[in-house]
Amino acid sequence: MTYRQRLSIIVVTVLAMLGLTAAGATAAPRNPAAEQTVPAIPITGSFTDATGGAGAFAGAFTPTRFSAEDGQLLASGTVTGTLTDASGETVDTVTRTVTMPVAVAQATCRVLDLTLGPLHLDLLGLVVDLNQVHLTITAESAPGNLLGNLLCAITRLLDQNPGAGALAAILNALLALLSRS
Repeated sequence: MTYRQRLSIIVVTVLAMLGLTAAGATAAPRNPAAEQTVPAIPITGSFTDATGGAGAFAGAFTPTRFSAEDGQLLASGTVTGTLTDASGETVDTVTRTVTMPVAVAQATCRVLDLTLGPLHLDLLGLVVDLNQVHLTITAESAPGNLLGNLLCAITRLLDQNPGAGALAAILNALLALLSRS
């Protein structure tokens, strides 16, 4: 897979995750009430409350910009949410600006794509005729999939991956498109 193909797949995936749809050639009348905004990502967590019980955090992260630092892609944005103690009472509400690392994962990768034309074998009187064969092997990369993870890592060795800075620029452009008014 070439650099351009991989970059295209990343952009299409990000657009699909953000819920964008392709627009037609003619522009629709602008409706400010219906304009898209940057989607918030739900987050949950737990903490130990003042009584030693298990409290819960429920909120959302809204990205505002992406950056690169030491080759690592980072997302900056606002976390908002509510802290609830073990008894279900609201302890506090939180609104904080945070920066956190971003992981770009690929669930599957193509290991082999082989097409064999028709084959005719005559092995000492045993005749084997085989029509066209198309063999596709894909590996699934996920926790616990040792062979899939290994094969995906090997297939990516020769790929030219975009650097964190290039990916941050693309994601910032997408955020700008989503948040323009």
